[in-house]
Amino acid sequence: MPEKLNLSNLKPAQARKDRKRVGRGLGSGKGRYSTRGLKGQKARSGSHKMRAGFEGGQMPIYMRLGKLRGPYSKDAMPVGPHRTHTVAVNVRDLERFDAGTEITPESLAAAGLIRNTRYDLKILGEGELTKNLSVSAHNFSKTAGEKIENAGGTITWLRGEPEPRKPKRKPRAEIPQAEPEPPETEEEAIENPQSDEPDSAEETESSSEADQASEE
Repeated sequence: MPEKLNLSNLKPAQARKDRKRVGRGLGSGKGRYSTRGLKGQKARSGSHKMRAGFEGGQMPIYMRLGKLRGPYSKDAMPVGPHRTHTVAVNVRDLERFDAGTEITPESLAAAGLIRNTRYDLKILGEGELTKNLSVSAHNFSKTAGEKIENAGGTITWLRGEPEPRKPKRKPRAEIPQAEPEPPETEEEAIENPQSDEPDSAEETESSSEADQASEE
C-alpha cells in the first residue's frame, strides 16, 4: 500500500466487474434482442421473476409426487414424525470391547462407532460375537439378541421391550360340522325294518304309474 493515499492511486479493494449493458445498437453485440433471443416466455418482461418450483405451467413435481398424510396443520396436536431415524451397529463391531463391558450409546459414541446419541440405537446381528457383554440399546433385532445371549451377555431395552404386534385380521371361528352317521350293520337293519319301508313305498308307486301308462 502506498505511503500516501490520493485520487491517483485510489482503487477498489477487489476488481470490479462492469454490468452487462444491453440494447445499445447492433455494433455492441448485445443489441436488437438484448441477449434474450427470439420469441418465448424468457424473452418477455418479468420472465426471470418466476416463483420457485414453477415448471412452465405443467404439473410441478411437488404436486406429482405422493404426500405423507398426517396432522401437520398449525392447529393440530403435536404428533411425532411418520419416519424415525435409527443408527445401526452390528454385533461384529462389539467384538473390540473387553469381556464383561457394559455397552451403552454413550460408550459407542466415545469409541467412534456412532456420531452422537441424538438418535435411537439399534443392534443388528451381522457377524459373530464371542464375548459376554451387557448391551443397552433402544432396539435389538431377533438375531442380535440371540447372539448376545448365546455368548453369555445380556440385553437391556432402553424404552422397554416392545409388545408383539397384533394380527390385522381376526381368525375366523371354525363352524362345527356334524359328524357323519356310521352305516348300519346287518344286525341293525334286521332290528329296524322300518328304515326300508320308504324305499319300498316309492317302488310300489312307480310300478303302479308304469302299469297305468301301459294300459293307456
